[in-house]
Amino acid sequence: MSVPAAESLTAPVRDRPVLTVSLAAIGMNWRTLKDAAPTAEMAAVVKADGYGLGAVPATAKLRAMGCETFFVATHDEASAIRTAAGQSRIFVLNGFPPGGAASFAADGLIPVLNSLDEARDWAALGGRRACALHIDTGLNRAGLSTPELDALTADPALLARLDLALVMSHLACSDDAGHPQNAHQLARFKAALTRLPAAPASLASSAGVFLGADYHFDLIRPGIALYGGHPLAHGPNPMRAAAVLTADVLGVRTIQPGEPAGYGATFTATRETRLAVCNIGYADGIPRALSNRGVAFIGDTPCPYAGRVSMDLLTIDVSNLPASEVGRGTEVEIIGPHMTVEDMATRAGTANYEILTGLGSRFTRLTTDSHWTRIV
Repeated sequence: MSVPAAESLTAPVRDRPVLTVSLAAIGMNWRTLKDAAPTAEMAAVVKADGYGLGAVPATAKLRAMGCETFFVATHDEASAIRTAAGQSRIFVLNGFPPGGAASFAADGLIPVLNSLDEARDWAALGGRRACALHIDTGLNRAGLSTPELDALTADPALLARLDLALVMSHLACSDDAGHPQNAHQLARFKAALTRLPAAPASLASSAGVFLGADYHFDLIRPGIALYGGHPLAHGPNPMRAAAVLTADVLGVRTIQPGEPAGYGATFTATRETRLAVCNIGYADGIPRALSNRGVAFIGDTPCPYAGRVSMDLLTIDVSNLPASEVGRGTEVEIIGPHMTVEDMATRAGTANYEILTGLGSRFTRLTTDSHWTRIV
């Protein structure tokens, strides 16, 4: 990304910020994960609209690369990717609501059964229909509890009516390789598998790939790593960033020392300050927590957020740039080679997941099947 030429500064301002997604980067990330776990099937989690970057194009790209299994959170998300997924399997992580089993079966979806009641509802449809069984091994969120697993294994007739396409669990601390919870959950998962009919098993998601072969089992369910998010708590990011988000400057004004800017007057100039107003805000997914803490870039120059992030607008301090290089229509990097998703999340006190999935719907969305050499 480069600073626009001076003659373009008065060009008409684009109506909306631009989110550009590299499908090539998503594909390369899938391949990197697959190479790291060669004995397991590498699936793809495309829930939350592909972690904010577009589930349909991501699904189509990954299917073309050989991905045959996709995970979403809801029935609606499954319907959205059905054409792009073709004959690939689609697992629905949240399972189905009461009374919803028949519609799942009619649409050929594979529910992840998260409770004993859900297992009974699925079995009640008659026949043996493919499903996944989620065992809670310590996250204490979704999945069959130990008493529910006891009840299921004590009912051979019920168990026999479930066609187990997958038995899965989910790690709580996989981004921290040294956390004892990982080994604890691994042991509990292995113990649960001995109590169930033979079926493909899955424990690892993005970070779990890097815990080693003991955690790989038969299938891996990467999510955030596909989209360039750092799957680990420490060290360099092994994934390739997949998105660039830019906004445009709407106008520039100069304020004097002692003058405030923005709602609540939380920013006060300590020198003569030039402020650029950009066409992006918290309605577009820029966390309000970045007020006076975030940093945008124009070219290679950091431009701190000045004042509160508002609904539709963001004000940045451009005093360190020559006045001739900032004007209406100047492109501003919000997420990109200088300000990664992880950098933004750290400044906002949140997770990279929240930054990506919080991206709004008002962007001009572009996709490319190339990648940016500067974003690694």
